[in-house]
Amino acid sequence: NMDSTLHYIHNDSDLSTNSSFSPEEERKSKVQDVVPQALLDQYLSMTDPSRAQTVDTEIAKHCAYSLPGVALTLGRQNWHCLKDTYETLASDMQWKVRRTLAFSIHELAVILGDQLTAGDLVPVFNGFLKDLDEVRIGVLKHLHDFLKLLHLDKRREYLYQLQEFLVTDNSRNWRFRAELAEQLILLLDLYSARDIYDYLRPIAFSLCADKVSSVRWISYKLVSEMVKKLYMASTSTFVVDLMNELVEKFCRCHKWSGRQTFVFICQVKCLFVYLFL
Repeated sequence: NMDSTLHYIHNDSDLSTNSSFSPEEERKSKVQDVVPQALLDQYLSMTDPSRAQTVDTEIAKHCAYSLPGVALTLGRQNWHCLKDTYETLASDMQWKVRRTLAFSIHELAVILGDQLTAGDLVPVFNGFLKDLDEVRIGVLKHLHDFLKLLHLDKRREYLYQLQEFLVTDNSRNWRFRAELAEQLILLLDLYSARDIYDYLRPIAFSLCADKVSSVRWISYKLVSEMVKKLYMASTSTFVVDLMNELVEKFCRCHKWSGRQTFVFICQVKCLFVYLFL
């Protein structure tokens, strides 16, 4: 009877659907026949803190690195087998373990689908956002890849947290701010014109005044793309307000650096075309 049950589970479960089991049955069931159970048990046992201290201090990092591959092999219907292990690794005392998971959480979200991502990965993602910069950079580099997998209502909740990326443990970590500017360019496609104007615009202007030229150059592109996005939106008042602010803040700035910033922004995407439409 057990063989028949395993055969049924193996044939009727796939990566794209989870209709064979209810969420409660998934938590209770520990049966999987994708890989030998002994092999999976061995992998799961490697995350035991006592084992890491006595066998290999790097073993938890290796497990974290391999976890997306294990999840893909088992399929989302067997995520219950890895959930506790994932949460254990996400709270590991070694920041290198958490950093490894932060860099791959967007890949795991694709494997698990939107429902499991919202329930099991979003809390971990939120924890990484408040972690050390070495961990935060992992979620920042793939911020767009993760947020695009969330429902719109859940995605909008992160608008309030984007500004926190401007603050780092080390103010000299300018690459962190440069990566934020790159991600904001991609995020323009995920949010409405009002959200862009209310939340992303202040961050963009702050980055345009950064002390590091590499950050400023990326920010010029960000502002230019923002103008283009707002211009193509059905509500034209936002783009007019944005352009007026650009003129007032940079074009009429009493400092030459501010006026130069205005010229550079126009140069990136020929912004003057929009200014005189």
